[in-house]
Amino acid sequence: MNAILERLQRWAKALKKQTMVLWFCYHHPGTPWLPRWIAILVVAYALSPIDLIPDFIPVLGYLDDLIILPLGIWLAIHLMPPLVLAACQTKAAEWEQQHSKRPPNRVAALVIMLLWVLLLIGTWVVYVRDA
Repeated sequence: MNAILERLQRWAKALKKQTMVLWFCYHHPGTPWLPRWIAILVVAYALSPIDLIPDFIPVLGYLDDLIILPLGIWLAIHLMPPLVLAACQTKAAEWEQQHSKRPPNRVAALVIMLLWVLLLIGTWVVYVRDA
C-alpha cells in the first residue's frame, strides 16, 4: 500500500512540474499557436482553485484530476517544439527551486463558475418550460 501511495505522490509532483513547464511554454515567443492555446487551457484549468467537476461528486469528481488534466498536459508537451520545451523545462526547474507554491489562476476559476451558473440557468429554463 505504501508503494502505491509513493507512486501517486511522485505522479502528482510530476504533474505539478509539467504544469509549470507549460506555463513557461505559453509565455515563450517560439511556441506555435496550437500548443500555446492547449498549454493556456491546461495551465488555466490546473491552476484554477475551482474544479470543473467538484471532487465531492463520487467518481466523476476525480475524473478531471486523473484523466483530463494528464491528457491535456501530454498533448501540449507532445506538440511543443523540442527547443522550446527544453528551455522551459530549465526555467521551470529554476522556478521550482525558488518557489514552493504555484500561482493561482482566478480568471479560470471565474470562467468555471460562469459555466456552472449557465448550466444551472439552462437546467432551470428547461425545467420551467416542461412544467
